Amino acid sequence: MRPQELNLLMIFDAIMTEGAITRAADRLAMTQPAVSNALSRMRTAWGDELFVKDGRGIQPTAFARNLWSQIQTPLGALEDAVNPASFEPATANRTFRIAATDTFVEMVWGPLRQMIEREAPGINVYAVPVQSIESADILKDAEAELAISKYIRPESVIHSEHLLDPRYVVVMRPGHPLAKEALTLEQFIDADHLLVSLTGDVSGPTDQALQSIGKSRRIAMTVNNFHNVPSLLKQTDLICVAPSMVLEKEIFSQQLAVFEAPVELPLTPLSLLWHKRQDHDAGLRWLRSHIVRIIHERGKQHDALLAQCCRKGYCEDALRSARAQHHDSRIEACTEVSAKAVPVGK
Repeated sequence: MRPQELNLLMIFDAIMTEGAITRAADRLAMTQPAVSNALSRMRTAWGDELFVKDGRGIQPTAFARNLWSQIQTPLGALEDAVNPASFEPATANRTFRIAATDTFVEMVWGPLRQMIEREAPGINVYAVPVQSIESADILKDAEAELAISKYIRPESVIHSEHLLDPRYVVVMRPGHPLAKEALTLEQFIDADHLLVSLTGDVSGPTDQALQSIGKSRRIAMTVNNFHNVPSLLKQTDLICVAPSMVLEKEIFSQQLAVFEAPVELPLTPLSLLWHKRQDHDAGLRWLRSHIVRIIHERGKQHDALLAQCCRKGYCEDALRSARAQHHDSRIEACTEVSAKAVPVGK
């Protein structure tokens, strides 16, 4: 490969990584016209438009995406060989973008900033809003270097490290008629429920769990974020199933009563995600290690405090009985259908 061809590949990789010619120029310490001229040479040499305008930004063509998937690994290996990865926190001047929900910004940003002030004063950390379904796309499009999210669409180019399994609990106002020592499955089912639905759906994992034992609940009201949950619960007789970490201030200050969920809810593991192109990024490895440490420590503290105030709700016997009744009713229904079936004559 001729030197000029390798140079074009490096510029192409920068444009793909940054998603903009201006940012690619900054990354490469080049002028924007120089990068634009290089892009023109790429288009001529490779016979493809490579990038098309999309509003104020650009989008890669299918040819560009395929080419990038093939050159990332060898380019990364070549860069590591020529410039071994190094990162000195005390002298580094760098900006990291992390896609995270408000809950994790509140949990991580304070301790992370304190550590940065002590060890890496030149480091900037910017929060990027995210929903779980978008996290992989945000990383692939280089809109952030890290994401704290549920990993619901595993892909080979996205790497992850497990952070925690959020605990889902039932919360209500302390003066609620059900705010006693224990919450039974029947009381839970009969109550009026508040559902947090980011998508607008009026059904969630709790409803699926209830359906598996032949039960259902009434969704009396929905909201599209957790911010409104505490005020709604404090002034009504609604109850809500929610991640305990999201409402820990209200729970631990006893503004809300908290119970174990009386049904078995599926785990929704949260992970720290990054693109495989940055596996060998020493600065990102340094940041990842601190985020993982902070969240693990906060998770342990949270679980210890929750154990002191969470009231009884889960009852294995009640669930076993509900499952058995549901199983028997399904068998009876199948038997009735079979009995009513009319044999087909020859």
